[in-house]
Amino acid sequence: MEQLLLTFVTLASVFAHVQGLSPVYTACQLQKPAGMSPLAGCPEGTLYVSPTDASANFASVQEAVTSLPETGDAVILIGEGEYFEMVNVTRSAPLTLLGQLDPATAFEPAGNASQRNLVQIWNNIYVENGLTDEETATLTVAPPSGQSFGNVDFKAYNIDFENRAANYSISQALVTSIMYANASFYGCAFASWQDTWYTGHGAYTYAVDSIIYGQTDYLFGFGTAWFQSVTLANRACGGGITAWQGTNGTRNGAYIADSRIIRSPDANATTVTTEQCYLGRPWNVLAVAVYLRNYMDDSIRPAGFTPWDGETTVPNTTYYAEFDSYGPGGNTTARVPQDHILTYTQAQNFTLEDVFYGTPSWIDFDYLY
Repeated sequence: MEQLLLTFVTLASVFAHVQGLSPVYTACQLQKPAGMSPLAGCPEGTLYVSPTDASANFASVQEAVTSLPETGDAVILIGEGEYFEMVNVTRSAPLTLLGQLDPATAFEPAGNASQRNLVQIWNNIYVENGLTDEETATLTVAPPSGQSFGNVDFKAYNIDFENRAANYSISQALVTSIMYANASFYGCAFASWQDTWYTGHGAYTYAVDSIIYGQTDYLFGFGTAWFQSVTLANRACGGGITAWQGTNGTRNGAYIADSRIIRSPDANATTVTTEQCYLGRPWNVLAVAVYLRNYMDDSIRPAGFTPWDGETTVPNTTYYAEFDSYGPGGNTTARVPQDHILTYTQAQNFTLEDVFYGTPSWIDFDYLY
């Protein structure tokens, strides 16, 4: 058994250069052969969640999260399957969620790592009967009432988070709600229609090699969010892709870099394929959204940005910017005048380190994509 485990871990390290894998956690994430513990190759103390495996510590993700002590790093391996639940992380100590992967497909090249994911966490709650946006989220990372800051280092790998509430015709139905916390995501998917992704007050978020599906203002918030090498999939068009409230003297905003913005493959089911979307609209007069080196298909409107409902123009105090947009929707010649078309030199002011005021220790820069 020891030799089998050694061989398995060695294979994981050899192939870890393949797109969309973690050199640290791949050996843990890969499903194990019969007779081997599912936790082989995992950090000591890792909890295992599965709805079908009798050897699992828990059958639900939230049960595993709730069981954790307030201190010490924690890792939870989530077995293949669908989890109809809401996950709420209030602990401040680091927490990593790992989605299990199939060794037969984990090392295959893919356009996006999330295409290989085996774990789906979902709910179908939306804003109604007094519920707030935040209360509908499939995943919440936020401190409990009375605590100033929550999780200092939350990570998730290869998990699909979804809000399957009805369809585009209903109200807000969040997938993530991150407030007063540091959260990063690797090879994940996030799927809803309105208000998919929320980076709230005091939050810093990072997503890489992931897919985000939405329709209306589906990247929104108050905090600072960096999206690196993601796919933004427009299921339909309402409002803008981004809706942000900026704060004077900060870099709070949405930053999308080296990514693809496309009409979602399931757009035919929700809207006519000729509809075009805006890159953003200002939730307040200091809204910030910066697009760097992104491919944009023909689902993007030539104007780029649009005023908030009831307003006639985009305020000059917003900061909208693009650098090296390309593709059918990347032609910036007809953009609104409030959109700053950056030069190469100007674009150097918008690096991840500049936006986060240094190199964040809570981001896994070893993740390979």
